Amino acid sequence: MTQTDSFLKDKHILAVDDEQDVIETIQEILDESTVDVAKDYQTASQMILGTQYDLAILDIMGVNGIKLLEECVKRGIPAIMLTANSMNPESLMQSIKKGAISYLSKEHLSEIDTLINELMDAQKQGNPPWKLLFEKLGDHFDQRFGDGWKNDNKDFWKDFEKNWQVSRGIQERLLHDKNIIDKGI
Repeated sequence: MTQTDSFLKDKHILAVDDEQDVIETIQEILDESTVDVAKDYQTASQMILGTQYDLAILDIMGVNGIKLLEECVKRGIPAIMLTANSMNPESLMQSIKKGAISYLSKEHLSEIDTLINELMDAQKQGNPPWKLLFEKLGDHFDQRFGDGWKNDNKDFWKDFEKNWQVSRGIQERLLHDKNIIDKGI
């Protein structure tokens, strides 16, 4: 994607996955950004602690992605969870609760530049990126998880849908947002 208004232009992104082909695909697609890579939890954790990234793309399986998500949130780094094997309602809910801005199937990896630009644009405009994700990929989740998949956790989804802008993840990110902390809010 080579738009002049692209979020990705000149950004510093961390991509973490234990599969080399996934890493290479992310680097190729996000060519207008500087993409640092890590293939394991320890390396990624050190990179998160030592560098202020504009965005992190974290595999859930194989690299302890949920723990890395927690570290990103503490550092104010927006994170997108990427998965193939753990594409299920439980890991989706855990990603939301822990503060991820998005959750993508590796099936959509080829669209990651467009999705990132749309998600970050929504966030910049004060719109919840999760709402955009469900508008764009809601049918994918329904097909993947089966009819009525939200019924197993009705209270969570009812609360989530009612409170798009104050979901637990957003609240957690706000606790670590330097722009808000500096204002004493």
